[in-house]
Amino acid sequence: MSTKTGVCAAESGAASASHEAGETGGPQAEVCASRPGFVAAQRPVPADAPEPLPEPERADLRLEVVMGALSDPLRMRIVRTLLLESEAFDHTCGWFGLDRPKSSLTHHFRALRDAGLIRQRQYGLERRSHVRVDDLEARFPGLLALVADRRE
Repeated sequence: MSTKTGVCAAESGAASASHEAGETGGPQAEVCASRPGFVAAQRPVPADAPEPLPEPERADLRLEVVMGALSDPLRMRIVRTLLLESEAFDHTCGWFGLDRPKSSLTHHFRALRDAGLIRQRQYGLERRSHVRVDDLEARFPGLLALVADRRE
C-alpha cells in the first residue's frame, strides 16, 4: 500500500485542543493505527490566525448533513484536495484552481462549513479553509479515510 500525504483518520481530540490553542511549529506526521499507510500532516493554528467563522459544534455534527454536503462532486473534490494536497495550514478558494464563478464557490464552501466539514477564517477580503479532522473523526471515525480513498 502506498503512503498518502494528508490527514489521519485517527486524530485525538487532545491534538485539536492544542492546535486551536495556537501552538506553532512545522508539520508533524502521524501514522494512523486505524488505516496503515495513511499519514497525517499536522499543521498547528498560526498565532496570528483570526477566529473561525460560525460553524456547528462538534456535538451538533449530523451524519446526514455531512453526507449531504459530500454528495456534491465538487464539494467532495474540495475536501479530498484539502486532505491529500494541503501545502499550508489553510487555503484560499483560488488555491484549488476551480473554474467556477465566485458566487458558486462561495455557495459550495458555505455548504461545507455549515455541514461542519471545513473550518474557515476571514483574512481581510479572503476566506481560507481547512478540514475539521479532529471533530469529524471524533463523531464519524473512518469517514475521512473513505473520502481520501475515493477515486474521481
